[in-house]
Amino acid sequence: MTILEIIAAVLLDGLLGEPRRWHPLVGFGVLAQRLDNWLNPSAIGGAAANAAARSYLAGVIAVLAAVAPAVFALWALDRYTHSAPLLAIGFLYLVIGHRSLQEHATAVERALRRGDLSDARRRVGAIVSRDTADMDVHRIAGATVESVLENGNDALFGALFWFLLAGAPGALAYRLINTLDAMWGYRTDRYRRFGWAAARLDDLMNFLPARLTALSYAMVGRAAVALRCWRLQAPAWDSPNAGPVMAAGAGALQVRVGGGAFYHGHWHERAALGEGRPADIGDISRARRLVMRALLVWIGVAVLLALLRSSLNA
Repeated sequence: MTILEIIAAVLLDGLLGEPRRWHPLVGFGVLAQRLDNWLNPSAIGGAAANAAARSYLAGVIAVLAAVAPAVFALWALDRYTHSAPLLAIGFLYLVIGHRSLQEHATAVERALRRGDLSDARRRVGAIVSRDTADMDVHRIAGATVESVLENGNDALFGALFWFLLAGAPGALAYRLINTLDAMWGYRTDRYRRFGWAAARLDDLMNFLPARLTALSYAMVGRAAVALRCWRLQAPAWDSPNAGPVMAAGAGALQVRVGGGAFYHGHWHERAALGEGRPADIGDISRARRLVMRALLVWIGVAVLLALLRSSLNA
Protein backbone atom coordinates (compact mmCIF):
# COMPACT_ATOMS: atom_id res chain seq x y z
CA MET A 1 0.00 0.00 0.00
CA THR A 2 2.94 2.35 0.71
CA ILE A 3 3.77 3.03 -2.92
CA LEU A 4 0.12 3.84 -3.71
CA GLU A 5 0.09 6.26 -0.76
CA ILE A 6 3.22 7.96 -2.10
CA ILE A 7 1.77 8.29 -5.60
CA ALA A 8 -1.51 9.63 -4.21
CA ALA A 9 0.27 12.18 -2.00
CA VAL A 10 2.53 13.35 -4.85
CA LEU A 11 -0.49 13.71 -7.14
CA LEU A 12 -2.34 15.67 -4.46
CA ASP A 13 0.62 18.00 -4.07
CA GLY A 14 0.79 18.45 -7.83
CA LEU A 15 -2.92 19.20 -8.12
CA LEU A 16 -3.46 21.31 -5.01
CA GLY A 17 -0.07 22.59 -3.91
CA GLU A 18 0.36 23.70 -0.33
CA PRO A 19 -2.78 24.81 1.52
CA ARG A 20 -3.08 28.58 1.20
CA ARG A 21 -4.57 28.93 4.66
CA TRP A 22 -4.23 26.99 7.90
CA HIS A 23 -1.15 25.03 6.81
CA PRO A 24 -0.04 22.94 9.84
CA LEU A 25 3.62 23.79 9.20
CA VAL A 26 2.79 27.48 9.54
CA GLY A 27 1.26 26.75 12.92
CA PHE A 28 4.31 24.68 13.81
CA GLY A 29 6.51 27.64 12.90
CA VAL A 30 4.54 29.83 15.31
CA LEU A 31 5.01 27.21 18.04
CA ALA A 32 8.75 27.00 17.30
CA GLN A 33 9.08 30.78 17.55
CA ARG A 34 7.32 30.78 20.91
CA LEU A 35 9.56 27.99 22.22
CA ASP A 36 12.55 30.00 21.05
CA ASN A 37 11.30 33.08 22.93
CA TRP A 38 10.44 31.08 26.05
CA LEU A 39 13.43 28.75 26.32
CA ASN A 40 16.40 30.23 24.44
CA PRO A 41 18.70 31.83 27.05
CA SER A 42 19.95 34.25 24.39
CA ALA A 43 16.37 35.47 23.95
CA ILE A 44 15.29 35.65 27.59
CA GLY A 45 18.56 36.80 29.13
CA GLY A 46 19.80 35.41 32.42
CA ALA A 47 23.03 34.85 34.29
CA ALA A 48 26.22 34.14 32.40
CA ALA A 49 27.18 31.20 34.62
CA ASN A 50 26.74 27.88 32.79
CA ALA A 51 25.25 29.81 29.88
CA ALA A 52 26.64 27.42 27.25
CA ALA A 53 25.34 24.28 28.98
CA ARG A 54 21.96 25.90 29.58
CA SER A 55 21.67 26.87 25.92
CA TYR A 56 22.46 23.37 24.68
CA LEU A 57 20.01 21.81 27.16
CA ALA A 58 17.31 24.33 26.31
CA GLY A 59 17.74 23.48 22.63
CA VAL A 60 17.28 19.77 23.30
CA ILE A 61 14.17 20.42 25.39
CA ALA A 62 12.75 22.74 22.73
CA VAL A 63 13.20 20.13 19.98
CA LEU A 64 11.52 17.44 22.07
CA ALA A 65 8.66 19.75 23.03
CA ALA A 66 8.09 20.78 19.42
CA VAL A 67 8.38 17.40 17.72
CA ALA A 68 7.60 14.52 20.09
CA PRO A 69 3.89 15.24 20.86
CA ALA A 70 2.88 15.58 17.20
CA VAL A 71 4.83 12.51 16.07
CA PHE A 72 3.53 10.38 18.94
CA ALA A 73 -0.06 11.46 18.25
CA LEU A 74 0.27 10.57 14.57
CA TRP A 75 1.89 7.24 15.45
CA ALA A 76 -1.06 6.41 17.72
CA LEU A 77 -3.61 7.42 15.08
CA ASP A 78 -1.72 5.48 12.42
CA ARG A 79 -1.56 2.38 14.59
CA TYR A 80 -4.98 2.31 16.20
CA THR A 81 -7.42 3.70 13.63
CA HIS A 82 -8.99 2.17 10.53
CA SER A 83 -8.19 5.23 8.41
CA ALA A 84 -4.40 4.75 8.48
CA PRO A 85 -3.95 4.84 4.67
CA LEU A 86 -5.91 8.09 4.36
CA LEU A 87 -3.96 9.57 7.27
CA ALA A 88 -0.70 8.55 5.64
CA ILE A 89 -1.66 10.13 2.32
CA GLY A 90 -2.89 13.30 3.99
CA PHE A 91 0.17 13.81 6.16
CA LEU A 92 2.63 12.96 3.39
CA TYR A 93 0.85 15.48 1.16
CA LEU A 94 1.24 18.12 3.89
CA VAL A 95 4.95 17.49 4.51
CA ILE A 96 6.15 17.46 0.89
CA GLY A 97 6.48 20.74 -0.95
CA HIS A 98 7.37 19.87 -4.54
CA ARG A 99 4.79 22.08 -6.25
CA SER A 100 5.53 24.99 -3.90
CA LEU A 101 9.23 24.70 -4.71
CA GLN A 102 8.48 24.69 -8.43
CA GLU A 103 6.17 27.70 -8.11
CA HIS A 104 8.69 29.79 -6.16
CA ALA A 105 11.44 29.03 -8.66
CA THR A 106 9.16 29.79 -11.61
CA ALA A 107 8.22 33.15 -10.08
CA VAL A 108 11.89 34.13 -9.85
CA GLU A 109 12.51 33.04 -13.44
CA ARG A 110 9.56 35.04 -14.75
CA ALA A 111 10.70 38.16 -12.93
CA LEU A 112 14.18 37.77 -14.42
CA ARG A 113 12.79 37.30 -17.92
CA ARG A 114 10.77 40.51 -17.48
CA GLY A 115 13.98 42.26 -16.47
CA ASP A 116 12.45 43.13 -13.08
CA LEU A 117 15.48 42.67 -10.81
CA SER A 118 13.72 44.21 -7.82
CA ASP A 119 10.91 41.65 -7.96
CA ALA A 120 13.37 38.82 -8.67
CA ARG A 121 15.43 39.77 -5.60
CA ARG A 122 12.30 39.87 -3.47
CA ARG A 123 11.11 36.51 -4.71
CA VAL A 124 14.47 34.75 -4.37
CA GLY A 125 14.67 36.20 -0.86
CA ALA A 126 11.64 34.07 0.01
CA ILE A 127 13.52 30.83 -0.69
CA VAL A 128 17.10 31.59 0.41
CA SER A 129 18.53 32.88 3.67
CA ARG A 130 21.28 35.07 2.18
CA ASP A 131 21.08 38.79 1.54
CA THR A 132 19.60 39.52 -1.89
CA ALA A 133 19.54 43.33 -2.13
CA ASP A 134 22.61 43.64 -4.37
CA MET A 135 22.28 40.44 -6.41
CA ASP A 136 22.71 40.62 -10.18
CA VAL A 137 21.02 38.30 -12.68
CA HIS A 138 23.61 35.53 -12.43
CA ARG A 139 23.62 35.54 -8.62
CA ILE A 140 19.81 35.44 -8.52
CA ALA A 141 19.71 32.58 -11.02
CA GLY A 142 22.48 30.72 -9.19
CA ALA A 143 20.79 31.13 -5.80
CA THR A 144 17.51 29.86 -7.26
CA VAL A 145 19.18 26.82 -8.84
CA GLU A 146 20.88 26.07 -5.50
CA SER A 147 17.55 26.33 -3.70
CA VAL A 148 15.77 24.05 -6.18
CA LEU A 149 18.50 21.41 -5.87
CA GLU A 150 18.84 21.57 -2.09
CA ASN A 151 15.11 21.75 -1.41
CA GLY A 152 14.54 18.86 -3.79
CA ASN A 153 16.01 16.87 -0.93
CA ASP A 154 14.64 18.85 2.02
CA ALA A 155 11.08 19.33 0.75
CA LEU A 156 10.61 16.12 -1.21
CA PHE A 157 13.08 13.24 -1.25
CA GLY A 158 13.95 13.37 2.45
CA ALA A 159 10.28 13.09 3.38
CA LEU A 160 9.75 10.24 0.88
CA PHE A 161 12.76 8.38 2.30
CA TRP A 162 11.48 8.57 5.87
CA PHE A 163 7.96 7.70 4.76
CA LEU A 164 9.29 4.53 3.14
CA LEU A 165 11.34 3.76 6.24
CA ALA A 166 8.98 4.71 9.07
CA GLY A 167 5.62 5.63 7.58
CA ALA A 168 3.78 8.90 8.14
CA PRO A 169 5.27 9.46 11.64
CA GLY A 170 8.78 9.19 10.19
CA ALA A 171 8.00 11.67 7.40
CA LEU A 172 6.41 14.07 9.90
CA ALA A 173 9.38 13.86 12.27
CA TYR A 174 11.74 14.55 9.38
CA ARG A 175 9.81 17.60 8.17
CA LEU A 176 9.42 19.10 11.63
CA ILE A 177 13.10 18.71 12.44
CA ASN A 178 14.01 20.12 9.03
CA THR A 179 11.79 23.12 9.77
CA LEU A 180 13.45 23.66 13.15
CA ASP A 181 16.86 23.51 11.51
CA ALA A 182 15.75 26.15 9.00
CA MET A 183 14.65 28.39 11.89
CA TRP A 184 17.33 27.67 14.51
CA GLY A 185 20.26 26.16 12.64
CA TYR A 186 22.28 29.37 12.27
CA ARG A 187 25.77 30.02 13.62
CA THR A 188 24.76 33.29 15.21
CA ASP A 189 25.08 34.29 18.86
CA ARG A 190 21.40 33.54 19.39
CA TYR A 191 21.35 30.07 17.83
CA ARG A 192 24.90 28.66 17.87
CA ARG A 193 24.16 26.59 20.99
CA PHE A 194 20.36 26.65 21.23
CA GLY A 195 20.00 25.45 17.62
CA TRP A 196 22.70 22.79 17.89
CA ALA A 197 20.33 19.89 18.64
CA ALA A 198 17.99 20.74 15.75
CA ALA A 199 20.91 21.16 13.34
CA ARG A 200 22.61 17.90 14.33
CA LEU A 201 19.34 15.94 14.20
CA ASP A 202 18.67 17.37 10.75
CA ASP A 203 22.18 16.35 9.64
CA LEU A 204 21.58 12.83 10.94
CA MET A 205 18.15 12.40 9.37
CA ASN A 206 19.36 13.80 6.05
CA PHE A 207 22.57 11.77 5.78
CA LEU A 208 21.16 8.93 3.67
CA PRO A 209 18.40 10.86 1.86
CA ALA A 210 20.86 13.53 0.72
CA ARG A 211 23.19 10.99 -0.80
CA LEU A 212 20.35 9.16 -2.49
CA THR A 213 19.15 12.50 -3.85
CA ALA A 214 22.64 13.29 -5.15
CA LEU A 215 22.79 9.86 -6.78
CA SER A 216 19.38 10.33 -8.40
CA TYR A 217 20.45 13.73 -9.78
CA ALA A 218 23.48 12.03 -11.31
CA MET A 219 21.32 9.29 -12.81
CA VAL A 220 19.07 11.74 -14.66
CA GLY A 221 21.75 14.25 -15.68
CA ARG A 222 25.41 14.25 -16.67
CA ALA A 223 26.33 11.33 -14.46
CA ALA A 224 30.13 11.38 -14.77
CA VAL A 225 30.33 15.13 -14.14
CA ALA A 226 27.85 14.95 -11.26
CA LEU A 227 29.74 12.15 -9.52
CA ARG A 228 33.07 13.93 -9.99
CA CYS A 229 31.73 17.20 -8.56
CA TRP A 230 30.19 15.32 -5.64
CA ARG A 231 33.47 13.57 -4.84
CA LEU A 232 35.75 16.58 -5.23
CA GLN A 233 33.64 19.56 -4.18
CA ALA A 234 31.13 18.40 -1.56
CA PRO A 235 33.72 17.99 1.25
CA ALA A 236 34.52 21.71 1.00
CA TRP A 237 30.90 22.75 1.62
CA ASP A 238 29.82 23.76 5.15
CA SER A 239 26.81 21.45 5.25
CA PRO A 240 27.64 17.73 5.10
CA ASN A 241 24.36 17.01 3.30
CA ALA A 242 23.71 20.08 1.16
CA GLY A 243 27.21 19.74 -0.30
CA PRO A 244 26.64 16.38 -2.03
CA VAL A 245 23.13 17.38 -3.19
CA MET A 246 24.12 20.70 -4.74
CA ALA A 247 27.49 19.56 -6.11
CA ALA A 248 25.92 16.55 -7.82
CA GLY A 249 22.95 18.60 -9.03
CA ALA A 250 25.11 21.38 -10.46
CA GLY A 251 27.37 18.81 -12.07
CA ALA A 252 24.38 17.01 -13.56
CA LEU A 253 23.30 20.34 -15.11
CA GLN A 254 26.89 21.27 -16.03
CA VAL A 255 26.65 24.73 -14.49
CA ARG A 256 28.51 26.50 -11.70
CA VAL A 257 26.83 27.69 -8.51
CA GLY A 258 28.04 28.41 -4.99
CA GLY A 259 30.77 30.91 -4.25
CA GLY A 260 30.77 33.65 -1.64
CA ALA A 261 27.58 35.37 -0.48
CA PHE A 262 26.35 37.81 2.17
CA TYR A 263 24.47 36.32 5.12
CA HIS A 264 22.96 38.66 7.72
CA GLY A 265 25.22 41.46 6.52
CA HIS A 266 28.46 39.43 6.67
CA TRP A 267 30.40 38.03 3.72
CA HIS A 268 30.67 34.25 3.86
CA GLU A 269 33.17 32.41 1.69
CA ARG A 270 31.69 29.31 0.11
CA ALA A 271 33.17 26.76 -2.26
CA ALA A 272 32.20 26.77 -5.93
CA LEU A 273 30.05 23.81 -6.99
CA GLY A 274 29.52 22.21 -10.37
CA GLU A 275 31.47 23.01 -13.50
CA GLY A 276 30.94 24.79 -16.80
CA ARG A 277 29.38 28.22 -17.21
CA PRO A 278 27.72 30.18 -14.39
CA ALA A 279 24.05 29.40 -13.86
CA ASP A 280 21.73 31.59 -15.94
CA ILE A 281 18.01 32.24 -16.17
CA GLY A 282 17.21 29.16 -18.27
CA ASP A 283 18.97 26.90 -15.79
CA ILE A 284 16.20 27.49 -13.26
CA SER A 285 13.82 25.50 -15.49
CA ARG A 286 16.52 22.91 -16.11
CA ALA A 287 16.96 22.44 -12.36
CA ARG A 288 13.22 22.08 -11.89
CA ARG A 289 13.08 19.42 -14.60
CA LEU A 290 16.05 17.61 -13.03
CA VAL A 291 14.14 17.32 -9.76
CA MET A 292 11.06 16.07 -11.62
CA ARG A 293 13.05 13.38 -13.42
CA ALA A 294 14.65 12.35 -10.14
CA LEU A 295 11.17 12.06 -8.60
CA LEU A 296 10.15 9.67 -11.36
CA VAL A 297 13.26 7.60 -10.60
CA TRP A 298 12.35 7.46 -6.90
CA ILE A 299 8.79 6.35 -7.69
CA GLY A 300 10.05 3.77 -10.19
CA VAL A 301 12.53 2.31 -7.69
CA ALA A 302 9.85 2.24 -4.98
CA VAL A 303 7.53 0.32 -7.35
CA LEU A 304 10.28 -2.18 -8.17
CA LEU A 305 11.06 -2.70 -4.48
CA ALA A 306 7.36 -3.22 -3.73
CA LEU A 307 7.08 -5.80 -6.53
CA LEU A 308 10.23 -7.56 -5.34
CA ARG A 309 8.96 -7.72 -1.78
CA SER A 310 5.61 -9.00 -2.98
CA SER A 311 7.25 -11.77 -5.03
CA LEU A 312 9.45 -12.81 -2.12
CA ASN A 313 6.45 -13.02 0.19
CA ALA A 314 4.33 -14.93 -2.31
